[in-house]
Amino acid sequence: MRKIHGLFGIVLLAGSLSGTEAEAVLKEESVENYRERMEWFAEAQYGMFIHFGLFSVMGGEWQGEEVGWYSEWIPATKKISREEYAPLIHEFNPVDFDAEFLARTAKESGMKYLVITSKHHDGFCLWDSAYTDFDVGGSPFKGRDILKELEEACARHGLRYGIYYSIIDWHHPSQSPSLKGNNPMNTYGQTVFREGGKEEYVEYMTRQVSELIENYHPAMLWFDADWVNWWTLDDGITLYNTIRAADPDIIVNNRVAKRDKFDLDFVTQEQGHFNKAFPKHWEGCYTMNGAWGYHRHDHKWKSAQVVYDKLKDINEKGGNLLLNVGPDARGVVQPEAIAILRETAELLKAKPITKNIPEIHQPPGTR
Repeated sequence: MRKIHGLFGIVLLAGSLSGTEAEAVLKEESVENYRERMEWFAEAQYGMFIHFGLFSVMGGEWQGEEVGWYSEWIPATKKISREEYAPLIHEFNPVDFDAEFLARTAKESGMKYLVITSKHHDGFCLWDSAYTDFDVGGSPFKGRDILKELEEACARHGLRYGIYYSIIDWHHPSQSPSLKGNNPMNTYGQTVFREGGKEEYVEYMTRQVSELIENYHPAMLWFDADWVNWWTLDDGITLYNTIRAADPDIIVNNRVAKRDKFDLDFVTQEQGHFNKAFPKHWEGCYTMNGAWGYHRHDHKWKSAQVVYDKLKDINEKGGNLLLNVGPDARGVVQPEAIAILRETAELLKAKPITKNIPEIHQPPGTR
C-alpha cells in the first residue's frame, strides 16, 4: 500500500518548479545576513561525508561479478532495471550502524560537520518517508531511524548536521534512464519523463525535502545530479527559495540549481579542487579510496599525508574538505578509513592548519 501524501508546509516562491511559468526570482538577502548564517561553514575547514544506502548491500558486486567505477552507480554500469534492483530492499539491514561512533570519530578527527546521503540516485530513502515505500520502512531495518540517530549524535558532539539528496531518481515511476550511449553518465545519469512526469516528480521531491527539514532539522542540504537536462536554473532557484522559506538558517550547496550558473550558498568541487584561491565559500569533496559507496574490492587508499596535504591546500585557498567514508552492508566503516582519519588527526595536532576565509562583500547568486 502506498503511504499517505500529506503536505509538509511547502511554500513555492517566485516561479514554477516545472520551469514552464515566469522566471524564478532569487530570494534577496543582505550581505550581513549571508555572512552570519555562513559563519560556521566559513570556519569549519573539515567535514565527514557518508555515502550509505541500498547500494552498500552490494559492495561493488552484481551477481557475483566485481563492478568497476563507483559502487553506488552499479545500476548504471550494469544497466540494472528498477524491477531487478528493488528487491535488494529485503537485504538492507545495517544492524551495526553506529551514529555515536561516526560522530565521535568525526569530532576526534578535527571535523566540524557531517553529511549523509538520505537518497542517492537509486531512489532508496534512508528514512521512513511518507511519500514512498522504497525506504527503510520497507526493509528488515524498519524501526530504526539512522538520520535521527545521526542528528542526535551530531548535537552531542557539537557537529553541524548535513543531509544529501539526489535530484534524479532511478526508482520513481515518473522517469526512466535514457539508455542512450554507453557512458553511465548518459545512460542513467540522464533520465527522461513520461508525460506529466516532471510535475509529479518535482512535487514528490519538494515534499521529501520539506519532510527532511521538518523531521531532522539539518544545518545543511547538499544536492547532487543538477546535470540532468530537465532540471533548470529556474527549478533550482525555486527549490532554493522554498528551502530558505522553510528554514532561513539552512545553507545549501550550489548543485541545488545549475552548478555552472549558480553560486549559492557555497560552491562544491568533486574529486578535485581549485588550483588557486576562490573568492566565495566553497568545498572540495574527496573519497579516501576510489569509491564513494562501500566497495569491497577497492583498496586504493590515500595515505594520511595525502589527506592532510589536500586539507591544507583546500583550506589555504578558502575552502573546506569534505572527506568520505562508505559503511558496508552492516553499517560498519572499513578499518582502513578509520585509521586514515586518526593518522590525519595526529598530523593536524602536530601541524595545525589555518584557513584563509574569503571576504564576501555581497551574497553570490546566479552568474
